[in-house]
Formats: sequence, structure tokens, C-alpha cells
Amino acid sequence: MDFLKAFENNGAKLLVTSHDFNSKLQSIKVFVFDWDGVFTDGSKDFEMQSRFNEVDSMGTNLLRFCFFLRFNQIPVTAIISGENNRAAFTFVNRECFHANYFKVANKIEAANHLCKTFNISLNEIAYVFDDVLDLSIAQSCGLRIFIPRKGNPLFNEYVIKNKLADYITASESGDYAVRETCELLMGTYKLYDEVIKQRTNYSEKYDQYIQLRRATAVRHFTSVEGIICESKS
Repeated sequence: MDFLKAFENNGAKLLVTSHDFNSKLQSIKVFVFDWDGVFTDGSKDFEMQSRFNEVDSMGTNLLRFCFFLRFNQIPVTAIISGENNRAAFTFVNRECFHANYFKVANKIEAANHLCKTFNISLNEIAYVFDDVLDLSIAQSCGLRIFIPRKGNPLFNEYVIKNKLADYITASESGDYAVRETCELLMGTYKLYDEVIKQRTNYSEKYDQYIQLRRATAVRHFTSVEGIICESKS
């Protein structure tokens, strides 16, 4: 995959062969993202809230359209967070993700609930993550994208040593790592140029995708006494 050079030149690391990475991606039906440290740099304001950026937002939209072009269906997309971030609610509702899991301390429980709810398996999940709370999913899902930080070099080494990632982004937390991830996956699907062309021209196919995306029922879940349940908040 020659396009990988663009990522590797920026400092990204592919931890499996390009053939294996491509094989893993072909089995993926679901894209799951952590929130803090993935869409953000982990910072919070005095009300314990965070932000997101439009660059990453566009990345997720283009990736979902790419999947639609490839498989003629909208991929299941979700946020799984250990905290309650109002920005995540805003993002998920605006972008019409399928699910937002919040205040879930043991994240594998959320992943298992997602699988049961949408009739998928863990090995069909691509997971984008950055920290310790995410490892229970990373050790079980099908494709793992790790976002590193210079501030936790030992944790970065731990992820590599224990084979908990397939790709390490060049971008650190809060530095458009989601966009990097989305472009990587679109490149692997070999549809990047086609995605950009059709989005630029607002093609009939893109309009079909947008209509389906807008029709997605957004659901919010949280953990109450160790049980995952739907929340109306």
C-alpha cells in the first residue's frame, strides 16, 4: 500500500503487515471511538467539559461515506467513554452516530452491549483509543488504532509490547488523530479520491448516504449499578 508512505513519513507506525491490516479492515462493520484523548487532548474546563473539532468531524463523515460506497450500507458508529461529556452528546447527535456510551468504567461491557444491540461481534469492531481504560476493548476487537502521547512513553511501549495496536498514529491526542485515522482507512479501502470527488460534487450517491445518515436513530447508554441501560438524557 504505497499511500502508507504519507503516514509513515509523518511518524506513524504500522505494527502489522499491510496485507494483514487490509485483511482486518475488510471484516470491519463498526467504528468505535473513545472520546477524551481521541477527539480531544484530554483537557477539561472548570465544568469538566471538553470540545471537539470540525476537522475530525469531517473525517468521520468521509469515512462513513467511504464505507457506504464500498458496502452500500451505513456502518455502525459509536462513542464509548468513561465520562459524561456534553460535547460528545452534541457530536453524536449532530453526526447521527448510532450510539453514545458514557460513564462506563469497564468499557468491554459497553462493547459487548453494542455487539448484542446491533447484532455484531467484537472482531468486527475497529477501535480508536489512547489510554488504559481502553485496553479491555483493544485486546478483543478486530482492528486497533492507538493514539500516543509523548507524556506516557512507557504506556506507548506497553501497547506495542503487548500487541494491543495495529497502527499508531503520527498525531497525538487532540492533534487531529481522528482525521488521520479516517484518511488511513479510506486509503486502505482504495476509495479516497472517489470519496473526495463525490463529496465535492455532492453526488447522487452522497445524497443517498446523507439521507440514510440523517435517518439513523441515535441512542445513548450508560452504566447503572453495573448494568448497561438506555438513557434519555
